[in-house]
Amino acid sequence: MALFERKEKYIRINPNRSMKRTEPRETPEVPDELFAKCPSCKHMIYQKDLGLEKICPHCSYNFRISAQERLALTADENSFEELFTGIKTKNPLDFPGYEEKLALVQEKTGLDEAVVTGIATIEGNRTALAVMDSNFIMASMGTVVGEKITRLFELATQEKLPVVIFTASGGARMQEGIMSLMQMAKVSAAVKQHSNQGLFYLTVLTDPTTGGVTASFAMEGDIILAEPQTLIGFAGRRVIETTVRENLPDDFQKAEFLLDHGFVDAIVKRVDMKSTVAKLLAFHGGVK
Repeated sequence: MALFERKEKYIRINPNRSMKRTEPRETPEVPDELFAKCPSCKHMIYQKDLGLEKICPHCSYNFRISAQERLALTADENSFEELFTGIKTKNPLDFPGYEEKLALVQEKTGLDEAVVTGIATIEGNRTALAVMDSNFIMASMGTVVGEKITRLFELATQEKLPVVIFTASGGARMQEGIMSLMQMAKVSAAVKQHSNQGLFYLTVLTDPTTGGVTASFAMEGDIILAEPQTLIGFAGRRVIETTVRENLPDDFQKAEFLLDHGFVDAIVKRVDMKSTVAKLLAFHGGVK
């Protein structure tokens, strides 16, 4: 008889017992938006390290910022008076789900449309100011965007004020079709009337400025500034490459490329933008 016998071991499973863990495993909770990933250098950055200007400390990439953040960086404290609010966006094409999408993005951003317009002082220089916000349907230009900017130019013409616009857009708003494209001519006519009075118009191109906005008022400024590495163009890169059947340079449609080819007057760092705009307003007859 063997001294040791091998015994088979069996595990008896109760068929009425669930094999799933009933108690959730405790995991550390990280607050939302505590860190941000830089789209340029891919570093993970603690939000507080970005500062108020939202600039990557590793590669100096300019993060996209909201209209409220832009106003805080640009206008003198408590000087901004918002105008032309409450204009209702319509659905001229009965585009499915458009009203619901507008309501959702209005609640999310706290804006009524993709541009904020009003009167402010910038280092004491009184100016008509418009800021587009890419968080609102990529700041696409619909009828209300065109109406608000047109009214701003008309007011500035009447009160002999310079105009400063921070542009950011994916182009015309497809949900409004031809009505959105008509805003290009509408705003351009108001820009011309403002120019005929010898008044100053400054545009600051921020990332991204494309489509119908680029093809109209974004490029009609007396002086055109841009933030570093801003995407600026009309059609998309792949569309252009397919049309011309050529490979485009890596920096094509970037602010630095446009500066070299004469489409932009200067590239200004975000930390220097307010002082630069103020100097230009003062030099070109800013109103105190």
